[in-house]
Amino acid sequence: MAARAATERNPGDEMTETEPVEDWSTDYDIFDPQFVTDPYPIWAELRSACPVAHTDRWGGSYMPSTFETVTGVAHDVENFTSYEVGVAPVPVAYDEQGNRLRSIIASDPPEHTPERRLMLPFFSPKVVERYRVSTRELCRRLITGFIEDGRVDAAGDYARQIPPRVIADILGIDPEMSDQFTEWVQGVLELGLQDPELRERYRAIIQEFFDAEIERRRTEPGDDLISFLLTAELDGGPVPLNVVRGNLTLMLVAGIDTTWSSIGSALWHLAANPGDRRRLVDEPDLLPTAIEELLRAYSPVTMARLARHDTSIAGCPVKAGERVLLSFPAANRDPEVFDDAEEIIIDRAVNRHVAFGAGIHRCLGSNLARMEMQVAVEEFLRLVPEFELEDADAVTWAGGQVRGPRYLPVRFPSRSPL
Repeated sequence: MAARAATERNPGDEMTETEPVEDWSTDYDIFDPQFVTDPYPIWAELRSACPVAHTDRWGGSYMPSTFETVTGVAHDVENFTSYEVGVAPVPVAYDEQGNRLRSIIASDPPEHTPERRLMLPFFSPKVVERYRVSTRELCRRLITGFIEDGRVDAAGDYARQIPPRVIADILGIDPEMSDQFTEWVQGVLELGLQDPELRERYRAIIQEFFDAEIERRRTEPGDDLISFLLTAELDGGPVPLNVVRGNLTLMLVAGIDTTWSSIGSALWHLAANPGDRRRLVDEPDLLPTAIEELLRAYSPVTMARLARHDTSIAGCPVKAGERVLLSFPAANRDPEVFDDAEEIIIDRAVNRHVAFGAGIHRCLGSNLARMEMQVAVEEFLRLVPEFELEDADAVTWAGGQVRGPRYLPVRFPSRSPL
């Protein structure tokens, strides 16, 4: 019941920043229900009025909202560090020897380059293809479980179930723990950003779990990422344990919430826009192009950087140590870069979106996420070609670091199991 209890808590239950937002340019709140539910009008207003907004909430931060400013900071490793990437302050985790648990998403050059290169082979297009058949089989099994009902929570009972099982396969861990993995990730990345006690509890659970898995691989190595990291070399020696532990946690946390949110957002759009849904059913070859547009339009991830020293963004002064939120979703709706940016055009021909980030920290798992999203949507459309929102007002969204639907009731003509 812990997972359900965590999921059903409302954003802001334990917030201290409770005052309503009156001016988004000087006092934005990334956890405000209005912003979580529909941030696009707010970003559009900021782009024209104040392209670099500021707030004192949640430790204080700046939020650029144009493609140029967001990607500019993402590429600028001289002036901005990835030492902390959370959208709200989170204490840095250390191991028992006092070493920071370092992952490729929260490291800077020169350490970042060799550590990222070490992980790349596990996420190349060729390797990702190994998981396509099993992902397709998983999607079909999930749909078989609810196709007779004529309705489903497409976020909780479908989208949420796919990424943890795929990640489990890569890590060589039990896929039947998927509900626990999702609960842990929500505890750290979603609810935990507003509740330090909850965050630390789940962070400790994740660390204890991986410590046990690491010890098991020392005597029972396999063909998985954990075993690989324990036997690989970095700079002529074994991969430091703090780097192993940090990157395993990253794979679990980043690999689940982001892809779950992307799949759910795509299904939400298709349920709410029958013309696009019918076109993809009739023109399945269009799906890869449509997936890129859905990624652009509903990009889930916002990352952060810290200013290394006093600097500026588009003329806006930023002091050393201050946090900058890189809203890739806002950048992807910039009309200066994308024609009809607020329109979802599923056959958009030119689409250089940054849903997977930009610069040296561009998402390592983008090939995997694309594959999961494409297969998940493809199988849903193939087996449930007609579906719609059961109650548009009942849909709930998570926001902050990762935005996506958390409750997505859809209905469709019931069918016999496959």
